[in-house]
Amino acid sequence: MRAMVLEKQNAPLILRYLPDPAPGPGEVRLRVEACGVCRTDLHILDGELPHPKLPLIPGHEIVGRVDALGAGVKSLTLGQRAGVPWLGRTCGTCPHCRAHRENLCAAPEFTGYSQNGGYGELCVADAGYVFPLPEDADPVQLAPLLCAGLIGYRTLTLAGAADHIGLYGFGAAAHILCQLCVWQGKKVYAFTRPGDQSAQAFARRLGAVWAGSSEDRSPEPLDAALIFAPVGALVPKALKVVRRGGSVVSGGIHMSDIPAFPYADLWHERIIRSVANLTRADGEEFLPLAIEAGIKTETTTYPLEQANLALEDLRSGRFTGAAVLVP
Repeated sequence: MRAMVLEKQNAPLILRYLPDPAPGPGEVRLRVEACGVCRTDLHILDGELPHPKLPLIPGHEIVGRVDALGAGVKSLTLGQRAGVPWLGRTCGTCPHCRAHRENLCAAPEFTGYSQNGGYGELCVADAGYVFPLPEDADPVQLAPLLCAGLIGYRTLTLAGAADHIGLYGFGAAAHILCQLCVWQGKKVYAFTRPGDQSAQAFARRLGAVWAGSSEDRSPEPLDAALIFAPVGALVPKALKVVRRGGSVVSGGIHMSDIPAFPYADLWHERIIRSVANLTRADGEEFLPLAIEAGIKTETTTYPLEQANLALEDLRSGRFTGAAVLVP
């Protein structure tokens, strides 16, 4: 099979021809139809997430068709469309796993980080962490839901009861979440890079009631601010625009350092919290909800061999929505 391989961090991916992988007990193999390009992939390439399995096939927003079953797999069938997310396997025995909080497992494996992912024609995954997907949907449209959508959904749920939602960083996750919030009757306020009028217009087109710079204040206090840009300086800014008792939730796996801020900005029971990975329950809740809500992902497609270009375009903000590789 063809695959784009990371052989060392801080270096481009290399096209390699590799033996077709075989699924082990409890695993399935998917023939990849589409794989989203996530900012976490950039963090891995840039060394901001250390110690990946090397050599590594990145990618964790995978949509494909099951084409081989390992021993004991009963939950999926040959030919079925399915999706593989970031959380690839957990120990099942630690206190977090036993409490159905496997996103906090002490010994997890992650797709496209500690095990090979979807920047290739074939991918092997633990069947217990694979989600069935609609047979009649566009795989390119589905791919960003497997991380940007899932992490966005978990970020929203951790914000608690909230009707006025601020979204910082209007990329893949925010553009999905904006549609869900509007469908739910919430008001969305989009904060973008200063001067990024294209992203602001995109947010308004998706239903945001206001869009402006991350340097601006929202026209009214927010119940929650959800941060998807990996910029620690946004945390104090977001604290200033959430109401008393409001939440600031960071949906990213990596963020630059958070600068000091006065305690007065945190006072009145404001909350700062992070999101770690996802649970299988998140997928079971969100994926059907995304279909019901009619969420349409804005995508730019690239052939597999142009994975490096897709990553650089993501880094530079050259597209709206999400990038998707099509093998």
